[in-house]
Formats: sequence, C-alpha cells, structure tokens
Amino acid sequence: MLDRLKDLEAQSRLLDPGAEARAALWEAARGYAEGFLGALPEAPAFVEKDRPGAGLADFPIPEAGRPFPQVLSALGEHVDGVGANGASGRHLAFIPPSSLFTGALGDLLAALTNRYAAYFFAGPGAVRMENQVLGWLAREMGLPEGSSGNLAAGGSMAHLVGVCTAREAAGLKAADYPKACVYLSDQAHHCLVKALRVAGMGEALVREIPTDAYFRLRPEVLEAAIQADLRAGLRPWLLVPTAGTTNTGAVDPLEACADLAVRHGLWMHTDGAYGASFALTDLGKAALRGLERSDSLVLDPHKGLFAPLGLGALLTRHLEPLRRAHAFQADYLPSPPEDLEELSPSETTLEFSKHARALRLWLPLQVHGVAAFRAALEEKLLLARYAYERLQGMTGVDPGPAPQLSVLAFRFLPRAGDANAFNQALLQRLTAEGRVFLSGTKLNGAFHLRLAILAARTHKDQVDEALDRLQAAASELVG
Repeated sequence: MLDRLKDLEAQSRLLDPGAEARAALWEAARGYAEGFLGALPEAPAFVEKDRPGAGLADFPIPEAGRPFPQVLSALGEHVDGVGANGASGRHLAFIPPSSLFTGALGDLLAALTNRYAAYFFAGPGAVRMENQVLGWLAREMGLPEGSSGNLAAGGSMAHLVGVCTAREAAGLKAADYPKACVYLSDQAHHCLVKALRVAGMGEALVREIPTDAYFRLRPEVLEAAIQADLRAGLRPWLLVPTAGTTNTGAVDPLEACADLAVRHGLWMHTDGAYGASFALTDLGKAALRGLERSDSLVLDPHKGLFAPLGLGALLTRHLEPLRRAHAFQADYLPSPPEDLEELSPSETTLEFSKHARALRLWLPLQVHGVAAFRAALEEKLLLARYAYERLQGMTGVDPGPAPQLSVLAFRFLPRAGDANAFNQALLQRLTAEGRVFLSGTKLNGAFHLRLAILAARTHKDQVDEALDRLQAAASELVG
C-alpha cells in the first residue's frame, strides 16, 4: 500500500504545478488574454459558422494531459471564436453582457484563493464582502438601512429567491396556491413564471396586465383585475412590475404599482434585472421613481454594472421571510457567536457550495470607484437618446417608442413588400456579416429590430457604426 500511495502522490502532484511550471502557464494565459483584448476593437461582434463549437468533439477529454498552448488554441477556435462576442462594444443584442478586466481579475482571484462564501464561520471575510456589496446596492436602490439580500448566479435565480421570500411573507401553503394571484405586465420576462413553477407554485393564477402605447403596465387595468379577483374570493398576493423590459426598456409606473400594493396588501417584487442599475444616475432615478418602495427587487450586476456573467442580486427590506424561506441548521455546522450580527449567505439562498462571487464586483468598485460606473451608466442613457434622434431623422424608419432607458425597438418601412420580412432579412444580413450584433422582437405582432446599449465598451463610435451599417444594409436589400 505504501508503494502505491507513493506512486499516486507523484501523479496527483501534477495537479499542483510548482513555480516554474506556473510561470509558463501564466505567460501562455496572459498571451491568450492580451491577444483577445488587443483584437477586440476590430473583432466581429458575432461569428456565424456551420455547426459552431462542434470541433470540440475532435478534442475529447484526454486520459493524459495536452500541452497548454494546444488547449488554448482549441479554446480560441471552438469556444471564443464562435457565436456572440460578449466583450465587444458592438454587441447590441438582447441585454448585452460585459466583462470588465478588473471584474475578470476578481473572478480569477476568487477561484484561485477559493474562499468559501456561504457560511461566516468558514469564510468570514468573503461573507462580509458579499454583505458589504449587498448593503451598497440596497442603499443605491433607495432601500432602507437594514435591507438584505443575496448575490445569486443571475437574475433567474435571484427571482426564485424573491418568489420564495414573498411566499413566506404571505404565509402561503400548498393548498393556497390555486387561489393566489400574481400580477405582471404582458411584457414581463419569462423567468418570473418559471420561478413560480420551480418554487412549486405553478398552480398560482398569473394575470398578464395589458400595457399602454409605451409598453408600460396600465395601473387602472391592474386595479380592475385585483378587484375582480377579490370579488371572486381569490387572494391577490404578488405584484411584479418591471423596471426596464427586455423588449423596449419600458419602466412600469412603479409609484402607482406601490400604491396599489399597499392598498391591497400585495408584495411588490420589482424586476430590475436590466434597468435597476440606472438608479445610480440622476436620469435613472427619475425614470425609476418608486423603485425604492419595492418589498423586494432583482438587479443583475452582470448587466448594468458590467460584471462577468453569473452575478444577479435579490434585495429585500424584509429579512425574516427571506430567512424563513432559506435558513437551515445542521449538527455538523458550528454555531456563530451569539453577538455576531453578520448574516451568512446560506441563510438567504438554496446555495451552500458558494464561491466568493462578490469579488467580481467588489474589486472593480474598489479599483475604479463608483463615479466611473455612474458616468458609464449615464453615457448609455444618453447614447440611447442620441440613437433615437438619429433614427427619427432616417427616411423610411419607424423609430418606435422613445427610449425610457437604453433599449430601442424600431423598424424599417420599405416602400413595397412585407415590412416584417424586410426587417427579418435585414437582421439576418447583419448577423451573417457579424460586424455588429443586433436582435429582434415582436411588438403588437410586428417584427422590430432592437438596439440595446449597455455594454461597457459601447460608446458613440460603436452606436454610429451600428446605425450606419443598418442604413447601408437596408439600401442593399432594396437594391
């Protein structure tokens, strides 16, 4: 056995390279990263290939290791060289992701040091860091001191935490679900209904409230729906307004929603995954007035705060229902000192094997300061207004609704032929070309193009290039 252990130790130590081997790995990784960043200004925003990524099948997981440069080559060709380029400033589709260099360094350091961030006893510094970030976010959103929350893996997971918290606050049991009513707009994100289903509340009654000409929830229709449900003996429970819809960036009337929530005893859970971060700016605060009255809200730092993907936040002013939904105690977990007021993330989410994901936001905030983030967010808001003015001046373009935040939905109107088909063909042409990356959607049954301005590297030059390319491609299609 001792001989076998000696042999196994020699092999397993290959997993922990020494200083000289690390230096070679660092240098190769740095060269790859610098090559990627150096090419980024001219790199395509989208790369369309037949069977993208399928080449990985010719690069199977080996029994013996491969040379690191060979592995990086496969990564560059089959992963980083296909599909959407989430680091590009010309990525203007969906809700664009970003990845600040300092955020990536935070991710690297979090993975390297591998601090445990779910339980205070094991990772006191990592837990304090997450709570510091959550406290800062809550203050910026206007929530009262003492508000809490959780840093989740994204908006969908954060919404699941919020739904479970709202359920506990209302004391709902399984028998109550078929009568529990949920209210959201017809522009709400699909992950909300998905969160209800995953939480075991698929029987809850979801009311889609029609929106106005600017795609905002109509409070008078919401009021009528609540009254009708009350008369029917049902239980109005959850109101989910959106602070920045995916389709158009519309902001539901949050003040009116909060008034109705108070009047009828509803929990107001605001979906600000995309838009809530704009509350860091004066322009955003004005557009999001009423956000601070939410019982809970979701925002995604991997959207509006430019962090690497995998960082959503649930914030709530009500700690106890958050803990009731998620906290647990086991005999193998040491109890923290009774006088310690630091909340462990394991008490606020299903996650227990939780890494220090707060570092991907904490580090950029510390290095750059909040002022740089405020400036970048205001820039995106003004760029959307600038783009809208340019669209208004284009011949044969319906500019759509004026941007409320930083998303525009518009369409070209050809003199002949089907407008939907024309705009779809225009989008396909731009996607195949790959220089700029836009997406589309349907509004009132009509196909629209979308320009979503949020990526950290999107500035006026990138917006101008996208609009110029759109005009040129439209002219080419007309012939």
